[in-house]
Amino acid sequence: MKLVNIGFGNMVSAQRVIAIVSPDSAPVKRLGQEARERGMLIDASFGRKTQAVLVMDSGHVIWSSLPAGQVSARFGDGAEQQDGMEEEPQ
Repeated sequence: MKLVNIGFGNMVSAQRVIAIVSPDSAPVKRLGQEARERGMLIDASFGRKTQAVLVMDSGHVIWSSLPAGQVSARFGDGAEQQDGMEEEPQ
């Protein structure tokens, strides 16, 4: 199992992450609020501004104070695709 540091020594299982998104849009804010109401929100931002939201396959939502690009770069397996463009197989 590969664990990825999401800031302040907090780790998540890389295989369980579905998405890493920016918290700026209304749908993502709503996702966080709904997760809080269900008891499925994990606030790993330690009171700092949330800059990345991780959506897990278990339904948990995790807030991180690291930027989404930095979190995805820590996965180290090409997860940091730019501009939504996928690489073409060669």
